[in-house]
Amino acid sequence: MIILAIESSCDETATALYDGDLASGSGRILGECIASQIETHARFGGVVPEVASREHLAALPPMVDEIMQEAGLGWADIDAIAVTAGPGLMGALLVGVSYARAAGAVHNIPVIPVHHMEGHLLAPGLSGELPAFPFITLLVSGGHTLLVRVDGIGAYSLIGQTLDDAAGECFDKSARLLGLPYPGGPEVARLALKGDAKRFKLPRPMLNKDNLDFSFSGLKTAVMYAVRKAGGSDALDDTARCDMAAAIEASICEVLVKKAVRACRQQNAPRLVIAGGVAANSSLRKLLATYADEVTVFLPEPKHCTDNAAMIAYAAFARLRTGSEASTDWDARPRWPLNEQTRAVSAP
Repeated sequence: MIILAIESSCDETATALYDGDLASGSGRILGECIASQIETHARFGGVVPEVASREHLAALPPMVDEIMQEAGLGWADIDAIAVTAGPGLMGALLVGVSYARAAGAVHNIPVIPVHHMEGHLLAPGLSGELPAFPFITLLVSGGHTLLVRVDGIGAYSLIGQTLDDAAGECFDKSARLLGLPYPGGPEVARLALKGDAKRFKLPRPMLNKDNLDFSFSGLKTAVMYAVRKAGGSDALDDTARCDMAAAIEASICEVLVKKAVRACRQQNAPRLVIAGGVAANSSLRKLLATYADEVTVFLPEPKHCTDNAAMIAYAAFARLRTGSEASTDWDARPRWPLNEQTRAVSAP
């Protein structure tokens, strides 16, 4: 079956076409496209919801037309439409949901609402590397830091989460303290490659707590005081800025990896999926490799770590294989706990 997928939960408009065999579970991406809004929001230092919604509205229709033309497909070839229904920015979600529902109604195609986080945690399946159940997923992005036990498609248990700032937020806010441009995560990672992580002593928040939760606000505060002590961001030379970036990255990665490995031990599930934008961080991946004897790690391709529509298509495909029932009882949900996600398939 061929699935057209739409992702518009935040600041990337994305479309994808996925062709999957329900009997075997195999499939392939026929095409995908992502339009980033980074340059649009950079001057504001972060995502502006209203601006994001307008960008999605302008970008989405021509992107769908383009990807279908490139694949040589028409609406009659589409068996289902998958769309991110939450969580995310309400206005941004409504652009994708409204388009999907309208297209479904016009062309008599079922519409499948997909949980954004489910898309991320199943993303390794795009390359045929989804581990056997149960497995643990560390989901780290700009707005989320979660540890999830996955016992099957649609069977998710939240076992750890951030109590304040997510890891991605800490990267972005720390980058701002260093005088780096938005988005901060990639900038910190770039400078960290040239830095000495041992020069600045930064905390590893909650690492020694006997739980699986996270907290990164204290690390952000420690960075703020360290920068002030150095005379402010303008007083930092290139070496100091690189060393601070390396220290920030080392602290965040150590907490994430050690908590994730602890979760695998406690849950007796030695298979670990790392998903979300921060999963593309090279230092995180290198640190994970040091636990190869204890935990088998599954990672999406770097291009499928950040928000994309291919993962939304795959999540819908995986759910269809479980025999989801048709329903019209769903809507966009800016707040949507992962363990409440539904397997509903919307009738047009």
